[in-house]
Amino acid sequence: MFWFYLLVAAAAGAVIPVQAGVNSQLARLTGHPVVAAFVSLATGALALLVYCLALRPALPGRAALAAAPWWLWVGGLLGAFVVAATAAYAPRLGAATFISVAVGGQMFAALFLDHFGLVGFESRPAGWLRMLGAALLVAGVVLIRKF
Repeated sequence: MFWFYLLVAAAAGAVIPVQAGVNSQLARLTGHPVVAAFVSLATGALALLVYCLALRPALPGRAALAAAPWWLWVGGLLGAFVVAATAAYAPRLGAATFISVAVGGQMFAALFLDHFGLVGFESRPAGWLRMLGAALLVAGVVLIRKF
């Protein structure tokens, strides 16, 4: 099952630059990256609604929703920021530069979240080898941007 998870993660990563290009073109068509982000996220929300109606997963009760910590509700806002930033800046930076910088940002944020065990992640110390890996990502970003 572990390999399947890795494959799905790789596929999710592979569609991110495609999404950047699609949303950039949508921003050009609509005239604004935030409008493009709205259309993109509305389409995604509609697809998820159809999926939920088809599968009928159990929904949490009001008490469970009311007891949730405040930060559980910011995921959609974060997604909107990512989609709007992608639509606005990927065409200006190019797919490779935008995605490499985004992956670098993801890596540093992930190391921070893991190190301190935040937002539900198990604590995994950011040792020197993990930090070296992040530094190599930064070196990759520099090479991609320069060449």
